[in-house]
Amino acid sequence: MDTALKRMLNFNAPPLKTTAAEPVWKVLIYDRFGQDIISPLLAVKELRDMGITLHLLLHSDRDPIPDVPAIYFVMPTEENIDRICQVFDQYLNFITLEDDMFILCNQNKELISYHAINKPDIMDTDMEAIMDTIVDSLFCFFVTLGAVPIIRCPRGNAAEMVAVKLDKKLRENLRDARNSLFTGDNMGASQFSFQRPLFVLADRNLDLATPLHHTWTYQALVHDVLDFHLNRVSMDESVGSEASPAGARPKKKNKKSYDLTASDKFWQKHKGSPFPEVAESVQEELDTYRAQEDEVKRLKSIMGLEGEDEGAISSISMSDNTAKLTSAVSSLPELLEKKRLIDLHTNVATAVLDHIKSRKLDVYFEYEEKLMSKSTLDKSLLDIISDPDAGTPEDKMRLFLIFYITALQPPSEQCAISLLVRAFTKIAATPSNYGNSGVKPMGLFSRVMNSGSQFVMEGVKNLVLKQHNLPVTRILDNLMEMKSNPETDDYRYFDPKMLRGSESSIPRNKNPFQEAIVFMVGGGNYIEYQNLVDYTKAKPGKKVLYGCSELFNAGQFLKQLSSLGQK
Repeated sequence: MDTALKRMLNFNAPPLKTTAAEPVWKVLIYDRFGQDIISPLLAVKELRDMGITLHLLLHSDRDPIPDVPAIYFVMPTEENIDRICQVFDQYLNFITLEDDMFILCNQNKELISYHAINKPDIMDTDMEAIMDTIVDSLFCFFVTLGAVPIIRCPRGNAAEMVAVKLDKKLRENLRDARNSLFTGDNMGASQFSFQRPLFVLADRNLDLATPLHHTWTYQALVHDVLDFHLNRVSMDESVGSEASPAGARPKKKNKKSYDLTASDKFWQKHKGSPFPEVAESVQEELDTYRAQEDEVKRLKSIMGLEGEDEGAISSISMSDNTAKLTSAVSSLPELLEKKRLIDLHTNVATAVLDHIKSRKLDVYFEYEEKLMSKSTLDKSLLDIISDPDAGTPEDKMRLFLIFYITALQPPSEQCAISLLVRAFTKIAATPSNYGNSGVKPMGLFSRVMNSGSQFVMEGVKNLVLKQHNLPVTRILDNLMEMKSNPETDDYRYFDPKMLRGSESSIPRNKNPFQEAIVFMVGGGNYIEYQNLVDYTKAKPGKKVLYGCSELFNAGQFLKQLSSLGQK
């Protein structure tokens, strides 16, 4: 038993035979069972000789000891496991999708979803658990950021509950000066300037129209109409255009995935661009590559890669160090990478265009923009909803809800229902083939290269985006610039660094903020994110990050609303 213990305390390696070799210094943590086993066999001096500088009970209060390994000798009970789970030194419980965008969780996101927060029958204990989960992740975010924010939030909703709990958690950590995560070396990684950032907590219920909006920028469109998840878009790949023999099973479509990341220069440049600009840029890239295609073939010929898979380039022997080969080796990977990105965005943009054309999404976007900006309408809502060729039933429902939410005088419930019933009855009588216009996205690159055809935008309006601030951007602007506005004058103010908690809504700092984080409790979207990006571009020197408890597209949000409506 003595030998087995010593082996365990030496990281399961045989105990050192000589005293000349210095042991690895470590900490021993045990429960009462472990203590009873160790006490009769090993004295404190023997533990020290084995490198145990400190030995403590699992359930005692312990100060953090960074960069020191620990050995746990405990019974595998649920109570002990829960206690061990509280020990961690990395605060990374959030997901970064962009340099200026983060979400809280992906796994079990339904536990903190809009639906979960707004259930009419939610228990107080369940709501507390949801708020604690959100606050724990936000605390991790600010520890990683290395900054203690000034917190602002509206009153009387979930955002206020998060603000109160976050203020308390930050305050408690700052109070323990010796172990605070916001002092000394921990602050060295701060992303911000000497001025503390503003943290604006917003509630999804303040703006229900934006998440339902048909959008017109590339990234937001990809998220709306395709399967876009954690920066990866998945699409059906056509497996051949030839017809299946009579009676044979139709060929199963394979899924093709593409990563749209910071290393993709085209994506970084155009993700916030209106879709017609993206289509034009894809066409320009295609034309440029077509001119370089002969050069690619020539380089492949030099390297003996004709007919080979592009991946074979990595296995080329570098022993033939001629000038031509050196030039080819340096040029070909760049050209092939360019081809890969053009192929990727040709396929993705064509899939998006397929949805725009088959569902007339340009018509929806234009009409909804007018509704949300209170502009003059050139046609009636019923004209669009009744058009069997314009959109899916879900598209029509989204449009109607935006109309209902933004109307200065919402139609009476009875009138609204009869309007919808008439329109949707007409839809049901008309066969639809949405999303099946015959354009097969996969393999389009090779067809374009062979035929020289243009990236067809016929029938799609070349709509220009008018810059206007969405509600969340207006709120941020008021609070960052310290503007007096009825929309935000009553927002609560929290400063976790103040010794006493304040109930005031009057900010102590009168200077405009240069950095801010906006967080949407109840879920966010790429439309708001892009609006904030555009706002920041127009404000030199300002830096804004966007976060949300979950990221959903309009279809996913509509399902949550539908589920709530049935309760």
